[in-house]
Amino acid sequence: MSNTSQEQQARPLSRGKAGILLFVFLAVAVGIAIAGILPRLRDRKELRQQTSELAAPTVLVAAPQLGAPSEEVVLPGNIFAYVDSPIYARTSGYLRKWYFDIGAHVRKGQLLAEIESPEVDQQLAQARADLLTAEANAKYAQMTASRYQDLVKSNAVSRQDTENFTTQAAATNTQVKSALANVQRLEQLVSFEKIYAPFDGVVTARGVDIGQLIDAGANKELFHLSDEHILRVYVNVPQLYSLACKPGVTADLTFVEYPGRTFQGRIVRTAKAIDPTSRTLLVEVDVDNRSGDLVPGAYAQVHFKLQSPVRSLIVPVPALLFRSEGLRVAIVQDNKARLVPITIGRDDGRVVEVTAGLHPEDQVIQDPPDSIVDGEPVRIVQPGQQQKSGGE
Repeated sequence: MSNTSQEQQARPLSRGKAGILLFVFLAVAVGIAIAGILPRLRDRKELRQQTSELAAPTVLVAAPQLGAPSEEVVLPGNIFAYVDSPIYARTSGYLRKWYFDIGAHVRKGQLLAEIESPEVDQQLAQARADLLTAEANAKYAQMTASRYQDLVKSNAVSRQDTENFTTQAAATNTQVKSALANVQRLEQLVSFEKIYAPFDGVVTARGVDIGQLIDAGANKELFHLSDEHILRVYVNVPQLYSLACKPGVTADLTFVEYPGRTFQGRIVRTAKAIDPTSRTLLVEVDVDNRSGDLVPGAYAQVHFKLQSPVRSLIVPVPALLFRSEGLRVAIVQDNKARLVPITIGRDDGRVVEVTAGLHPEDQVIQDPPDSIVDGEPVRIVQPGQQQKSGGE
């Protein structure tokens, strides 16, 4: 009987031990599973985060540079003489002689050439004879009218005859005036046989020679005269700088034929209207050329020192994004790319002036990829880090 009770007490103990062992085994298994799964989940999360970070494009950023309040704007200019005039003949004939060739400096009123026009001379002689005839007829008619007016008082002649001779005297006076006007017209034509310089200048072209037939009018240019003591330089200024280009602003001119030398000019007038085709303002700069070093028709680089009405920001050209919706610049905000619209001013091919759209504290992506979109995460790297990663 004692043996039976001992076996009964041993069974419950064995079942309890089995349960405990099972619980321990399950706990160990769960612990092992957790210990194996959690690192995997953590590694997977880190891998996903690293993948996202690596997928974000790496960019270099820099703040835009402040533009100078006054800047030098260099624009091409075309030079013209202060007065430039072609000279034509006012009477027909043959060129008898010319006195000045190209490059000659002439004074106002100097004789340039003579035209031989015998037909006009004969017409003038005939007109003068007609004038003398008209004056003689008028004198006779006036004397006759005076006699009849004296005789009509004593009823020696009829009143009708007196009125006829009085009217005839008035008509002959009108004929005298007509003949005199014709003489004066022909005298003017004869005076045009001598061609004089209309102003001080330089003969830049001579289009005729001795013996050549010349017709009155603008069919053929005899001479071309230019006044070069002051030169006009015309410059097309972009609309952005139109407000700063006012009369009185100085400008320096440089020429390839005069390296290292500048000529000073001054804005004297503007067109006060923007050309709708080129969106530019026509500006005239006058340059003192009493030394004669400059010539009309030359090409010049005009350097304006302008006070900028708007404080601009300078960014490199590779930072620009040309999109269908307009010009954009990518900046970084909260590690995300933001595409902002901008308005640009001067572009020298290396950097551009941004007049609207940017702030001095903005971080501008220097060379953004073409595929960048607004709101895309980006990873900022320093120049040294980029070179290191590139070397690796």
